[in-house]
Amino acid sequence: MNKLKQANLYRSELISVSGKLVERYNKCLIKLGFTETKLKTFYIDGIGWSPEIAEEKNDVNYLNNGEANPHGIVISPLQKGKPVYLPFHTFDRDMMKYVFKVQGEKIKDITRDCAICLDFDQGIDVFYEPLDVLKYNKVTVNFHLIDRLWYIQKEQLELVDRFNTANNFINENLHQELLDSAKAYGDLRDRDLDLHQLQYTTDSFFTRSFGGVYLLRDFIKPIVVFKDETWYREAIKDTNYDVLIYHISQPELMEKLRDHLIIECDLEHVVTTKRYDRIKKFEMAQHLKKTQHPVGEILSDPLLFKSYLNKLDLKTRKKVMSVEIYLEKLETSNEFKIHDIVDAKLYDALHQPHSSLEAKHQDLIWKLLVNISEKDILFWYWYDKESFYNNFKTWDDSLKDWVVNTISNNI
Repeated sequence: MNKLKQANLYRSELISVSGKLVERYNKCLIKLGFTETKLKTFYIDGIGWSPEIAEEKNDVNYLNNGEANPHGIVISPLQKGKPVYLPFHTFDRDMMKYVFKVQGEKIKDITRDCAICLDFDQGIDVFYEPLDVLKYNKVTVNFHLIDRLWYIQKEQLELVDRFNTANNFINENLHQELLDSAKAYGDLRDRDLDLHQLQYTTDSFFTRSFGGVYLLRDFIKPIVVFKDETWYREAIKDTNYDVLIYHISQPELMEKLRDHLIIECDLEHVVTTKRYDRIKKFEMAQHLKKTQHPVGEILSDPLLFKSYLNKLDLKTRKKVMSVEIYLEKLETSNEFKIHDIVDAKLYDALHQPHSSLEAKHQDLIWKLLVNISEKDILFWYWYDKESFYNNFKTWDDSLKDWVVNTISNNI
């Protein structure tokens, strides 16, 4: 991963946590029902998730009490605007933006000497069936302060009231109680520690529950797409909901998405784009074995690309160039069928969200398209970083260089 790190493409915006902040973070973990981390330093993202702690606990979902109960931790105002690197739901990023938009000033004040636990409550204590994800509607964000700070403030105010009552101002024991509280927690009398709960309304989204599920419910008819085949087979047994259910590998899914005007593909246009060039080159790279030249050099040099393309067997060559072959044939006759010539996964990868969709829905559909066909390295990096990172580790060093350069320069 060093190549990605050197190019600032690997979790480059994480916040360093050390010293007193580690203690506060651990108090949050305990308050949420988890175990402390033994790490003395680590990094966190915008929602408080740490890759180092995830590795320590061997659990990327260590901030979840089951799949239905995700949490967050805020220990610094610096988390405002930071990425959420491994969101459990695609709306987690927007939800954190909303949290800081509404409560940002209070969070800035409170995190001077306290940490905040976030409880994302969607009204579901536990999932029982895969289609329970349809119950997602409104998420209530609840805030909990460590060290019972809100209650300590209340106690301080009560002490002050007692101090100002009758002749209590000469009570030395009361003096000492006030001093002890102020030394331990500071003067909380004028602090605004009331973080009222927030309501966040969901629409279409992806969740990592049940092995990964897309819920598209803002279209003609709700569509549920499962990445995990076992959960898909379980879901199709459920007849309680009037929804369309697909596994992500089903060809019928792409047909339905096109029919519902959720995706589109204009091959004559897309073949002229940088995106097509990226996809074709990455497809070519999958078939290069024991080359005399570095793979990255082959993909970057038009002469070498053509040379190695001609070294491939005829079937593979036709697969790599299937889109251009199809378009050439269309110039002579419209009787040719796209699925008879163009490789299915290559065709899937060339689709894009329908132009009529809202921006937030376009992002979700891009992620879905990337998961259907992982061939565009730039969009793969943008929309499913964890999958991208896991695959990046397996690639040839020269291919890694080409990928890093392509992403860094958006080409």
